[in-house]
Amino acid sequence: QVQLVESGGGLVQAGESLRLSCAASESGFSINAMGWYRQAPGKQRELVAVITSGGSTNYADSVKGRFTISRDDAKNTVYLQMNSLQPEETGVYYCNAEGKTKVFGIRRDYWGTGSLVTVAS
Repeated sequence: QVQLVESGGGLVQAGESLRLSCAASESGFSINAMGWYRQAPGKQRELVAVITSGGSTNYADSVKGRFTISRDDAKNTVYLQMNSLQPEETGVYYCNAEGKTKVFGIRRDYWGTGSLVTVAS
């Protein structure tokens, strides 16, 4: 079982920055990777960035060089620093945790409730 609590969304002007946080609390679950996904109005949810337990990262091409994902294992928290935000990046940002149960090793993933980011032009 994993609970994910997101924070840091809000309204910014184009070109400004925001930092999202996602705190994970887990019980009987081993997290392998955590990431951020974005769902714009009327569109499907898409990957923004992911970071593995080993520290490897992967980004959507559109955010490379502007967004940075990081994790603080002591706090079980993952962050997404978003710079130079653009209006088309408006949407709900969801935190995701992927891994497996400590008993039986069943793979699962969990989602946060989402954090709204609005970028005004």
